[in-house]
Amino acid sequence: MTPREIVSELDKHVVGQQAAKKAVAVALRNRWRRAQVAEPLRQEIVPRNILMIGPTGVGKTEIARRLAKLVHAPFIKVEATKFTEVGYVGRDVDTIIRDLLEIAIKQCRDIAKRKLEQQALDAAEDRILDILLPPARPTGFAGSAGHQEGSDAMQSSTRQKFRKKLREGELHDREIEVELNQPAPTLDMLGPAGMEAVTQQLQQLFSQMPGRKKSRRMLVGEAMKLLADEEAVKLVNEDDIRSEALERVEQQGIVFIDEIDKIATRSELHGADVSRQGVQRDLLPLVEGTTVNTKYGAVKTDHILFIASGAFHLSKPSDLIPEFQGRFPIRVELQALTVEDFERILESTDASLLRQYEALMAAEGLSLRFQPQAVRRLAELAHQVNERTENIGARRLHTVMEKLLEEIGFDASAVAGAKREENGRLSILIDAAFVDERLAEAASREDLARYIL
Repeated sequence: MTPREIVSELDKHVVGQQAAKKAVAVALRNRWRRAQVAEPLRQEIVPRNILMIGPTGVGKTEIARRLAKLVHAPFIKVEATKFTEVGYVGRDVDTIIRDLLEIAIKQCRDIAKRKLEQQALDAAEDRILDILLPPARPTGFAGSAGHQEGSDAMQSSTRQKFRKKLREGELHDREIEVELNQPAPTLDMLGPAGMEAVTQQLQQLFSQMPGRKKSRRMLVGEAMKLLADEEAVKLVNEDDIRSEALERVEQQGIVFIDEIDKIATRSELHGADVSRQGVQRDLLPLVEGTTVNTKYGAVKTDHILFIASGAFHLSKPSDLIPEFQGRFPIRVELQALTVEDFERILESTDASLLRQYEALMAAEGLSLRFQPQAVRRLAELAHQVNERTENIGARRLHTVMEKLLEEIGFDASAVAGAKREENGRLSILIDAAFVDERLAEAASREDLARYIL
């Protein structure tokens, strides 16, 4: 995809923030461009990591998450505050890459299973037919060879008839007894700080213990799904999965580090701070390029794209240690959302909030209809509360919508103004007066807005 196409796709889910969208689109396109470059120059081209700066709720995380979905790349979101310096209680930063590889393994395994889906279904059908039509026992007499051939032909004909019924769903309500593999028991282990690799290896050792088979009675339709999954696991080549996942992580992996401003030490504070500067120092080799050992093999992080984000309310990017700042050469600032942005978020994005609530109420047989003036009023109230209290961005809309539709969600039939349409469904028109009646007082009084909205 070209950068323009990537931005166009992001526009369907994130309102505004064009500078940030362009930055991530170019970074993604540069991966394709790098793949077209011949060796050895290709190895010298490293991704330009991005630092997003902006208040909470303006789309920083959503941009990175949607970007990963667009390209089906291994993607992980972590919070910088969850990690500590090596030697202290907390998670080691190397677990970021291990978790990213686990995600890639699952992605590759799911892709392989989809490719082998038909083979797995055929094998599951054969197992179910063996249960429904057990093979005839040989008689053991030499003179009965002709009779045995005739019996086999009849068995084959009957089997084909049952296979046809099975595929048409005529046997799905029949109950059968099947033998399923029971997974080996897992052992949850809490290892000391810095020993996560040893703990993982011990867990892997226990997971490789052979599982037991267990007989269960169930319907044919349910058995078909379980047996197909079991057969797909047998068909998948785990060695190919590992090598492909390692390649995808090294060449396409995206790591999104949120709350990066929380590990920035403010200049007026002095003294040791292991939970902040220590984490920055540990992240340095990971971002710059190092090798992380995992149970699937060594992962080189040289070409993994790192995107960091933070609000930087109490600190500023220059409070990060200089070496860490240098690892994020591209900086983009995201703007606070305006009333017009809130309005577009409510009605213009794919899976917008209004569509979500309309679909939820439709399940109850209730039709919600929002007038344009009501949408505008909701956007104004959300923006007003953000300015008077804490600015939490688009997340304020969730609070406002929940408060607006509180009574409707509890008992739609008892809401004043509900009308029954010709098709028998209840219909409620949400206009500006409806919004003001339920939200205006809470939004105008700062003490109420702080606790209710």
